[in-house]
Amino acid sequence: MCGIVGYIGDNDIKEILIKGLERLEYRGYDSAGIALVNGRLDIEKGRGKVGALRARIGAKIMAGSVGIGHTRWATHGLPNDINSHPHVSQSGKIALVHNGIIENYVLLKQELEKKGRTFYTETDTEIIAQLIEEIYESAKGSVSFKSAVQIALKQIEGTYGLAIVNIEEPNQLIVAKKGSPLLLGIGVGEMFIASDASPIIEHTKKVIYLNDGEMAVITKHDYSITTIDDVSLTKEIHELTFNLEEIQKGGFDHFMQKEIFEQPHSLANCLRGRLDSKNQQIHLGGLVDVMDRIVKAKRLIITGCGTSWHAGLVGEYLFEHLTKMRVEVEYASEFRYREPVIDSDDVIIAISQSGETADTLAALRMAKERGALVLGICNVVGSTIARETDAGVYNHAGPEIGVASTKAFTTQVAVLAMMAILIAQKKKTIEPDYATRLIKSLRTIPDKIQQIFENSEQIKEIAQMFTYAPNFLYLGRSYNFPVALEGALKLKEISYIHAEGYPAAEMKHGPIALIDQMMPVVVIAHTKHTNQKMISNIEEVRARRGRIISITGEENKEVIALSEFYCIIPPIEDCLSPILTVIPLQLLSYYIAVNRGCDVDQPRNLAKSVTVE
Repeated sequence: MCGIVGYIGDNDIKEILIKGLERLEYRGYDSAGIALVNGRLDIEKGRGKVGALRARIGAKIMAGSVGIGHTRWATHGLPNDINSHPHVSQSGKIALVHNGIIENYVLLKQELEKKGRTFYTETDTEIIAQLIEEIYESAKGSVSFKSAVQIALKQIEGTYGLAIVNIEEPNQLIVAKKGSPLLLGIGVGEMFIASDASPIIEHTKKVIYLNDGEMAVITKHDYSITTIDDVSLTKEIHELTFNLEEIQKGGFDHFMQKEIFEQPHSLANCLRGRLDSKNQQIHLGGLVDVMDRIVKAKRLIITGCGTSWHAGLVGEYLFEHLTKMRVEVEYASEFRYREPVIDSDDVIIAISQSGETADTLAALRMAKERGALVLGICNVVGSTIARETDAGVYNHAGPEIGVASTKAFTTQVAVLAMMAILIAQKKKTIEPDYATRLIKSLRTIPDKIQQIFENSEQIKEIAQMFTYAPNFLYLGRSYNFPVALEGALKLKEISYIHAEGYPAAEMKHGPIALIDQMMPVVVIAHTKHTNQKMISNIEEVRARRGRIISITGEENKEVIALSEFYCIIPPIEDCLSPILTVIPLQLLSYYIAVNRGCDVDQPRNLAKSVTVE
């Protein structure tokens, strides 16, 4: 959700913080601010974009020994200037930025008010600054500032990623983590902190990922990492695997546009080294040590949120079809609240682009506590899900900056397909010839997506026609029902048009009442064994004067003839078709959003990575 950046060193601290916040804009936010220590706290903050913050600062001289910055996504308190971060203590000596939610803030606030503290904001974050100061001042020099932070954190219930500065400690920066991502970047004579690697990649590739319950005291030359209980830790230094160019637009108008058109490349990277054409085998090194347990599992449970959940639904069809295993797909946000029955012979697959999704993390932790084998599918190397799962597979899609996920979805489905084929081969539930066809088909996907892009102007024309439609309906069957859900989600996310996805057969159970000449209906008719049923659904829509936009194959002449508009998809095995059929839907939503003047990369109220429940 929110973004954190911090710096301690001798370079242009104001520019490092502002540029770092610009790199974090993709996470979603409503206000931004920075605080520098220079004998006092120099703070600029307010509602609006980072560009507005930069303009507000202008040529103002802001220098210091250490600084912190923040982009806020409002949880407690309206998105306004007062509630924006950084927040300060009553004396004005301590400032901090915070990602997360403090669940017991009301009780803490009441206790602090009884001690004479005055609060100026509606946020839960201000309580942390006031609590730390109350402990520090009450101790009258008997505890260090670091100890005061530790004592405060033990009283806090909830989640946090924190960066804290104190004018009495101008040469250090304190950070702490519980449930919200935070990493330390190691430079030469300078140190960085951030909620993800994007703000620091141009400065250093050496990073340390903090785990829950850990904190660090950082100077420009050194750092020390401990637990909240002050147990010293030695942490592994990781090397970032992407570069600055990958998080820039590279000539495209929007990150989402870039990421849509990157999909041939991202899928090639996802598949590289994993398809053995000579032996017609799949190689997934991250699963080797746990494959016996996977093969013997009685049940697979796939969990995720949003787009990752849709990918999981495709995975359900794939695993049931190829491996004959029992599969359930769960919203991670609901999973742990309904007392699910989880056994030690279950396998959980947690899917998350960022690897930091709070609900998905909570679900996998509960499953691990109950003895299940937990696998991860995520895109960010070193992320919390990658570290906490028993095993897993990386997407290798490259950084995804646009809030509306595109290349993450297609690579997630590709990973699920490879997992299903591999497990089916191990279980001998798939004919060798069929496995060979699927492996060969996977290899052709990047080129086939490129073929779809060659007809993108046609999709742009369809988008022009329906730019101001008030509603959309998306219909799919079998493997492409989840694609209908994903297409509707993309349109809602970035164009703010109401859209719904349905299994096509469910249209008669309610949604058909909505269909008239004003209703565009997107029909995904690319699954051979359900084609005749889809044709019947199209006829029902036409009988009510609905506007048919079909996603189909060139050979599907009957569907094309019945459609007012259509987009051609190259031929592919049915179970792999979602990787192709979703592409025109991504483009359709993108072009409609652009036509409507929407903020494509930073749609209102949304965040790229939902790191609070």
